[in-house]
Amino acid sequence: MRMADDMGLDLVEISAKADPPVCKILDYQKYLYQQKKKAKEMKQNSTKIVIKEIRFGPNTDEHDFQFKLKHAQEFLSEGSKVKASVFFRGRSIQFADQGEKLLLRFAVELEEYGRAENMPQLEGKRMIMMIAPVKKK
Repeated sequence: MRMADDMGLDLVEISAKADPPVCKILDYQKYLYQQKKKAKEMKQNSTKIVIKEIRFGPNTDEHDFQFKLKHAQEFLSEGSKVKASVFFRGRSIQFADQGEKLLLRFAVELEEYGRAENMPQLEGKRMIMMIAPVKKK
């Protein structure tokens, strides 16, 4: 402690359970500042995952399908995830198999841009499928 006082610095205990306890002489305020700076830098470098949603009906026409497919390709090439969903209204829930075929075809068409994270799942009146972008080498 006397050495730390002579230098005008702080004595910081690193490991109290060690025998003898490990201590370090350093400027504690500067140490805290550097820790905050590192944490901020790590947060900046982390990527934020954006999810874009594309909605279909169970009887979506070919032109509409191709149009939405192009949008999904753009989203995946940007690095966003795509949430493809088929929304069933009224009695159209009878066509759940058509909706599943539509989503599976959508995933196959997007195979070079992204991969399906899960199989189509029916949640209430919606059938949902997530597609994640492929990592570029």
